[in-house]
Amino acid sequence: MSASDEGNAAPAGYAPHPYVGGRTAALRALAAWRMRWPGAPRVIVLTGNPGSGRTRLVTGFLMMCDPGHRKQLPLDDLDPATVPPDLPAPVVPSPAGRTAAQMLWMISDHLGLNADRDDDIFTELAAREEPVTLVVPDVDQAGPVRAAHEPARIVRDVLKPLAATETVQLLAEVPRELAAELAGALPAGQVQIIDLDAPEWADPKGLVLHAETALTPEAGAPDLPYTTDPAARRALAEALAARADGNRLTVRLAVQSLLLQPAGFDPADASLLPGSVGEVLDLHARRLGADPRTLRLMLAPLAFAEGEGLPVQLWGALASAVAGRDMSRDIADGMLLAAPFIQPVEPSREEDPDGDGDGGGDESTEDGGAGSGADGRTLLRLTHPGLAEEIRSGLPDVRDAQTKIAMALLEAVPQQDWSRADPYIRDHLAAHTLDAGLLPQLLTDPGLFAHADPVTMRAAIEAVPLEQLGAPARTYLRTAPLLTRSQAPAELRAAFLESAFVEDGLAPYAEALHTLGFNLPWRTLWSVPLVGVRAVTTGSLPPQDGDGATADAADPGDPDGRAAGTAAGTAQSPAPATADSAGPAAPASATTAPGRPVAAFLVPEGTPGSRTVPGPDSDAPEGSGRALLVHDLLRPGYVDADPAQVQLPSAQAQEAAPLGLSRGADYLRVWSRADEEVVAALLSDTPFTGADLSPDGVLVVATARGVTARQILAAAPAPAPTVPAQRTGTADSASSDGLEGDHS
Repeated sequence: MSASDEGNAAPAGYAPHPYVGGRTAALRALAAWRMRWPGAPRVIVLTGNPGSGRTRLVTGFLMMCDPGHRKQLPLDDLDPATVPPDLPAPVVPSPAGRTAAQMLWMISDHLGLNADRDDDIFTELAAREEPVTLVVPDVDQAGPVRAAHEPARIVRDVLKPLAATETVQLLAEVPRELAAELAGALPAGQVQIIDLDAPEWADPKGLVLHAETALTPEAGAPDLPYTTDPAARRALAEALAARADGNRLTVRLAVQSLLLQPAGFDPADASLLPGSVGEVLDLHARRLGADPRTLRLMLAPLAFAEGEGLPVQLWGALASAVAGRDMSRDIADGMLLAAPFIQPVEPSREEDPDGDGDGGGDESTEDGGAGSGADGRTLLRLTHPGLAEEIRSGLPDVRDAQTKIAMALLEAVPQQDWSRADPYIRDHLAAHTLDAGLLPQLLTDPGLFAHADPVTMRAAIEAVPLEQLGAPARTYLRTAPLLTRSQAPAELRAAFLESAFVEDGLAPYAEALHTLGFNLPWRTLWSVPLVGVRAVTTGSLPPQDGDGATADAADPGDPDGRAAGTAAGTAQSPAPATADSAGPAAPASATTAPGRPVAAFLVPEGTPGSRTVPGPDSDAPEGSGRALLVHDLLRPGYVDADPAQVQLPSAQAQEAAPLGLSRGADYLRVWSRADEEVVAALLSDTPFTGADLSPDGVLVVATARGVTARQILAAAPAPAPTVPAQRTGTADSASSDGLEGDHS
């Protein structure tokens, strides 16, 4: 369909789209795409300058694609070539605030695809018999962190593979700088770029109608000579549209400005008609007798705001930081000055995803929801992303402004206690410091790691080159997928991080988490990066003659084995090993004096330090593959002892133990035998290969990366992370050979 038919709609007497108010040529092209008209492209890339009306056009088109919404539109009055056929609604995955990975799995879940990896999603789509219609709006708003440039990743990792899939019919609204990259991946006949600022797609008549409608009393305009008189209203609308050079945002802001403060506006004075978004700001300030730079400084914190918006209580401090002077009086007296450009936002529960209120103040409500969304606070944001872009571009030094904002946010944390920080600071400080180039310096605080939203924190850290990150940040980065997948509250995030720090040899960071007021369910005792562990069990060695303990097989320079116990690695696992699986060991009688608590690992034969053990029915032949390592249970360090001497807890001791263990392929739960309440929950990003819980509450788990021991501390029920329903496993920890492997 050719855009040259733009003028045909009006002569034919068709009504404009009630929401779009024009864009006939673009709507015709989209309708042809939707009905798969012969010669229509399979992929349309919709683009334009900020404020060109891309989002409004897509929204209006989707109204006609939705069976329920179609009934509310006067379709019989519209140009038939602009009305798509009555088909099932297309899939519309919104990238706003989401990462590329989240986008992909949202599509997969919606379509019910059987995919385990990203590439499987595209393979599954390609194998479908019926085409899939996807509309992806607002790509410019993708990502939880603006400075992480997620829109480019969405185009590269999601839209380009989708566009290359023959069974996918795709409409994507993308920024101009990414449009050519997306379209260039396909043959010319399969893709079309619709640039709303290009002459062939421009809609000057529609822009006039847009301005004229906004000036009517029916739209909320006050009674003024140029709003009540149709001729004057039309003349002003034509003048505004001509001066704005096709930009709908410029017209929209200009109308808001003059209607909120009509004094000082003369429609006959062309010098008061803005030609750009920046001119709207400057003309509005001058008309109200203010310095345009003051208005821009007032709005600067909102132009840098992350997430849903900036809490109103932080606005003044951040504006003062950017300006380098006290702006509190300017803001208090300048609400009319700023009013056309800001809007309040009611925060959603996503601003405090934990629902635990760990960042909303000193007090919490009965359900623990003292964070945003539960305390009734108000967020502010600019009325359009294009306005934010204009304000940022007008600052002399964007990085310096972000540095000042980041420092002011840090100063606003009460006594540097992240549990009392405003949720906005807790969740979005990393984004501001990323844009300022300071994020690596921030990533040394374990309290911030635990309290910050893991989705935004992970996105910010992933935007930093790995070589610039310190050891704590790298530990966080490898743990982040577990934190996001589990949807764990701050306390459980702290517990997962505590173990991760021990696994990576960062014991001081792990210890710091025990001093920050968290009621952690465990204390990680040690971790060893041991590959190939197939089962673990806990027991004890009998007291030896002399000193009552066996000797450590430790390096002379490391007498307590601490280096081995704090080396990097990861460990978790679901089923405790029995005596049969971990080697010959005798059950301890109820009257046996307690010996040295140990853990035994079933490892491949030939593992350094291990001892080959006989099988259950015969002596172990050469190469039987059964070998054991013995490790101290309560502290780092291997034990040089005969595995045959390891005594397992007696049945009486196991039954009398206060805690029990349940497991799945990638999760464990420790529960109280008294009331069957969960006191500790553990997830793993790799399948467990072995697990056991000693009678005194030491949990030893193994994964493909190593073995870790945790002393269970929690005496009260602990919040369990979200466990995917399909991931189930045995719930009986009393008997298991620890070799079941991955049941996921």
